[in-house]
Amino acid sequence: MKLDGRVALITGGGSGIGAACARHMAGEGAAIAVTGMPTGSVPQVAVDLRSDGHQAIGVPTDVRQEEQLEAAVAETVESFGRLDIVVASAAIQQHDKDHTLHELDVEVWDETHNVNSRGVFLTCKHGLRQMMAQGDGGNIVIIASVAALGGGSANVSYLTGKHGLLGLNRHIGIHYAEHGIRCNALCSGALERTPNHDIHPDPEGRARRLAEDVPMGRPGTPEDIAPWVTFLCSDEAAYATGSYIVVDGGLKA
Repeated sequence: MKLDGRVALITGGGSGIGAACARHMAGEGAAIAVTGMPTGSVPQVAVDLRSDGHQAIGVPTDVRQEEQLEAAVAETVESFGRLDIVVASAAIQQHDKDHTLHELDVEVWDETHNVNSRGVFLTCKHGLRQMMAQGDGGNIVIIASVAALGGGSANVSYLTGKHGLLGLNRHIGIHYAEHGIRCNALCSGALERTPNHDIHPDPEGRARRLAEDVPMGRPGTPEDIAPWVTFLCSDEAAYATGSYIVVDGGLKA
């Protein structure tokens, strides 16, 4: 049980990578606070975890709102006594609007960065604040993307936001190491379902291209990513901080 006795708060936990991390980390012994948009499936994910015998709460949270994140951390601590792990997974990707930089609506830029940049900043800020108050270390994992490793994505707001997360990851890794707090990023490859998959203009064509482009012959799944997040939060990764892992089926290689 890699995470036995530890408490994890996961943003974007109602679906995708966040939900898969909640399930995998709970299976490794962690108590889970699942957070995500109030209109989403966060409560049901928590119910399912409890039905499987795990400790879990669902805390509807809009990561753009600082007071909601602060309250989510407080509720986590009230329920489980502490906070050991933060997984910043919440993200959006506006496939249908986030392209053609010279014509890009500033609203699209702002909407994307409010979630993918501001939301992760606020998640890390309040996670760090609690860990610093406890005084005995902790772990943060930021879900980035292979989009952070190059300039190829057409979704310019999404791409630049993910690039920025690698800088935030390095900053935390350097400046909080002396406090026993580690921070690492996970650069996931192209998954079967992207954030906001329902608005992708050509999901079938995307699936065909990935089958050809990914050396392993398929896009990834959230379940391919979650074990790596668990590993980064475990004692087995105790000497890793400020770094990133790429899990992409060989795509960037």
